[in-house]
Amino acid sequence: MSWKQIFDGPGPRTLKEGLLLFSKGLCMGCADIVPGVSGGTVALITGIYSQLLHAISSVNDTLAKLVRFRFSEAAASLHLRFLVWLLGGIGLAIVGLAHLMHYLLEEQPVPTWGLFFGLIAASILVVGRHIEEWPGKGGIAFVAGAVGAFFLVGMIPVSTPETFAFIFFSGMIAICAMILPGISGSFLLLILGKYQFITGAIKDPFQVESLIIIAVFGCGCVVGLLGFSKLLSFLLDRYYNITMALLTGLMLGSMRKIWPWKEVLDSIIIRGKTHVLSTANILPTQLDGEFYLTLSLSVVGFLLVMVLQKMAGPEN
Repeated sequence: MSWKQIFDGPGPRTLKEGLLLFSKGLCMGCADIVPGVSGGTVALITGIYSQLLHAISSVNDTLAKLVRFRFSEAAASLHLRFLVWLLGGIGLAIVGLAHLMHYLLEEQPVPTWGLFFGLIAASILVVGRHIEEWPGKGGIAFVAGAVGAFFLVGMIPVSTPETFAFIFFSGMIAICAMILPGISGSFLLLILGKYQFITGAIKDPFQVESLIIIAVFGCGCVVGLLGFSKLLSFLLDRYYNITMALLTGLMLGSMRKIWPWKEVLDSIIIRGKTHVLSTANILPTQLDGEFYLTLSLSVVGFLLVMVLQKMAGPEN
């Protein structure tokens, strides 16, 4: 198995094509790091969604052939040329934005949650447009997803475990959203209470502790992507309407977690740092500058997603 065989699969053939795919990866990475905007949606908008699904499937096929020692066939089936350019762009965007997002959640939490709220509210409308048969199975799946998510996020504590097992699990769950138009992996990390924790590791990736966290999370991503990509593709192919309805319901019910204004009910101090254990959603008590900034960012986030939807065209 030669290097030429490995890089001879589908993907850019010229530097110009490679840089174009890299730029699309940058856009996907920016979407993946901001809760509410789906990397899958950006892949749809930029016209590489089907290529993305095929590339992910190629990894599964390649591993299966390697296990059978069919090295030449494995090399020919891998879409490594496509994946290297795309993942390079995604990775650069995530590392570049992680520090900013971590800072905003630390220093300006309410306006930042307001931006997320607007992004996700618009995403619900965008994905909801794909639902047909509202009185039938689609409506049932939507209601089930909304009710289930509403109670589920209420049960998930603000501070979730920082064990390797839970970090691995978070990676498995979050990566699945990468290939789903409409739902964001960062959004799922918010629900799991691990968004700020993971971005904190990515913003300073060369510390030993950060490297370990990123490695465990990355292993979870790989396992989740390889394990669930075919299942998700199958559901979208065979049960598209019900799947999109369920996803839309999950997003709506989970909005309970994203509400910007919260009251701290319980907290604990660990090594001089306050960790919030539980909160309750409240209405804003003061119509001050922070309130109007939060409201403005919510509107900006909402409009941004609607503009992306408009760019994607009526079929998306």
